[in-house]
Amino acid sequence: MKKNIVVLTGAGISAESGIKTFRDSDGLWENYRIEDVASWDSFQKDSELVTKFYNARRRQLTTCEPNEGHKQLVRLEDKFNVTIVTQNVDNLHERAGSKNIIHLHGELTKACSVSDLTEVYDIGYHDITPMDTDKNGEMLRPFIVWFGENVPMLEPAIMEVQKADILIIIGTSLVVYPAAGLMHYASKNCKKYLIDPVRPNADLNGITFIQQKASVGVRQVVEELLK
Repeated sequence: MKKNIVVLTGAGISAESGIKTFRDSDGLWENYRIEDVASWDSFQKDSELVTKFYNARRRQLTTCEPNEGHKQLVRLEDKFNVTIVTQNVDNLHERAGSKNIIHLHGELTKACSVSDLTEVYDIGYHDITPMDTDKNGEMLRPFIVWFGENVPMLEPAIMEVQKADILIIIGTSLVVYPAAGLMHYASKNCKKYLIDPVRPNADLNGITFIQQKASVGVRQVVEELLK
């Protein structure tokens, strides 16, 4: 019987593909104040600015490719049941070939109705324009979980972590939720790995810490697990 692996990924795994981390040291995301582009209030205040920002992120995604970290994870699917829980809104895990992915914070390549967030449209790499509407003529917004909004995929992610025999955390801090919270749902017998170039200011008791960037650290863990 195959063991269950849950991989929790954050911005660190996509950084090597050229996608900026959500909050860089200057407090900006792609030269925008995060508060101006990542909340419902900001969308209501200036929907054109917010939509333009995510249109640009979507176009940028066409220039990025999955890196070795993404690709190595696919190898695990031969011997394990693998679920990837990602905080990232890019599609690099899908493009690398991973099959079972839970997006906690939404997806850049989708849009949804402003009045019904469950009415989702696959838009690929196309821009969202004011002319794009749902079936009732309501405007569309990026399919992104903004600050202050519920995280609908959190419950499915918790259920997967509870079943995990092995938990691999890549490129995300252990002090920022929901990553920090998800880890605590793992059973006491679950083997845990953390891959990050920066040692977190958190209790690493019971966690194998690998201080490497994703492309190097993931290969190391994958080789160990496939032995």
